[in-house]
Amino acid sequence: MSLETKIDLNETTIEKLQKLIRANIDSYNGFHESAEELKDERLATLFRSIGDERSAMASELQQYVEFNGKEAEDDGSVAAKTHRIWINIRGKLNGGDATVILIEAERGEDHIKEAYEDVLKDTAGSAMNDVLTAQYAKVKAGHDKIRDLRDAYKAS
Repeated sequence: MSLETKIDLNETTIEKLQKLIRANIDSYNGFHESAEELKDERLATLFRSIGDERSAMASELQQYVEFNGKEAEDDGSVAAKTHRIWINIRGKLNGGDATVILIEAERGEDHIKEAYEDVLKDTAGSAMNDVLTAQYAKVKAGHDKIRDLRDAYKAS
C-alpha cells in the first residue's frame, strides 16, 4: 500500500475534494446573489467577502485535483441553483429583508459545514487533512457569524 501524498491522492480523496469544490462554488454563488437582494449594504459587503473566501477555497482544492491529473469541478450543484432561485424570489417578495435572507443563508451554511464534516470523516489521515481542517475552520466561522447575525436581526 503506497502512502498518499498531495500529488498522489487516491480516487476517494479526489472525489471528496470535487464534492467540496462544488459546495464552495455553490456557497460563493449563493452569497453573491444574496448580496444583490440585500438592502443592508454592510451585510451585503459581508456576504460578498464570505463568498470570495469560498471562491478562494474552491480554487485551492481545484489545484490539488489538477495536480493529480484530473479535471477539477468548475460548476455548482443543481440543488444549490434551485435554492438560490428560492432565495432570490423570497428576497424580492420581502423587499430585501435581511432576516429572511439570513435564514436562507444559514441553511446554505449548514449544508457546506456538513459537507466538510463528512469529508473530514471519510478522509481521516489523508494527505489533504491539514488543508481540509483549515478550510473547515473558515467554514465554521462563517456559519457561526451568519447564525449570530440571523439571531441578532430576528431580535431587532
